[in-house]
Amino acid sequence: MENRMLLFACRASENFAKKVVAALDKENKKRDPNAPEITLGQYEVTPFSDGEFEPAYAQSVRGAKVFILQSTFPPADNLMEMLLAIDAAKRASADKVIAVVPYFGWARQDRKAKPRVSIGAKLVANLFRAAGADRIMTCDLHADQIQGFFDVPVDHVYASKVFVPYIKSLNIENLAIAAPDMGGAKRANAYAKDLACPVIICHKSREKANVVASITAIGDVEGKNVIIVDDMIDTAGTLCKAADVLKSKGAKSVRACATHGVLSGKAYDNIANSALSEVFVTDTIPLTTDPTKDTSKITVISMAEVFATIIDKVYNYEPISTEFIF
Repeated sequence: MENRMLLFACRASENFAKKVVAALDKENKKRDPNAPEITLGQYEVTPFSDGEFEPAYAQSVRGAKVFILQSTFPPADNLMEMLLAIDAAKRASADKVIAVVPYFGWARQDRKAKPRVSIGAKLVANLFRAAGADRIMTCDLHADQIQGFFDVPVDHVYASKVFVPYIKSLNIENLAIAAPDMGGAKRANAYAKDLACPVIICHKSREKANVVASITAIGDVEGKNVIIVDDMIDTAGTLCKAADVLKSKGAKSVRACATHGVLSGKAYDNIANSALSEVFVTDTIPLTTDPTKDTSKITVISMAEVFATIIDKVYNYEPISTEFIF
């Protein structure tokens, strides 16, 4: 029997998955105008009164190459649903199960930064393998070396694929790229190289997790229109403090781009009341639907077409090296 592609979306990433499938169908029609329409597979979740839930496929997946889309941002139910969905597909005799995880949660726990803590990123990588994932697709891991935590192939996409063209389209004069901390220097340097502009490094010290004690900017800031680049925005505390420091150093304007808009706690208020003029994030994590949250400064740039291209090429055994720009 000819191998076939089936795509399913877990609940937290259903809207993103619909955009991916629409882009994938468009890509498929370019290859074969007579190809049948690609749609999301039939998937349902049965909840139990105690909070447990049971994912199930409402169609056969036997012998298929199954792509399951879900970002594993909190709550932990999102990760658990993804693992159960992978397990269900393997037990239903899927030929291959590819976990498409636009945002890979727990990635910040990638080492023992202090005694007696877990390495959460490695544990979650092991869980994906134990559930039966044959391949992982993800975007802008907190640290590139997390790819090595997996014992299956990892397709690691970079959001620079969409951010760099968007930044170029803004035609910003006196542009400078800033890293919010020393760990982001490599990412900032890659963006700056592509955009032919200087780099500013912000050095920060923390009191504890999510609490920044101080930030110092290193580089020529005076008169620059600065864009801070990072892999995620959580509470936005570091980001907003960095923006204040850059403005105090003479920056003409400060923007930010971050792949994953976790935006927890007071993040929306922090951004709305900060020196930032604009923040761009991708749709790997959906923005809040709470009307009381101020999202006026936030621009969402979709990664759907990028993931659709990778899925299409992996399914058709085509090289994907050209898709990986940093």
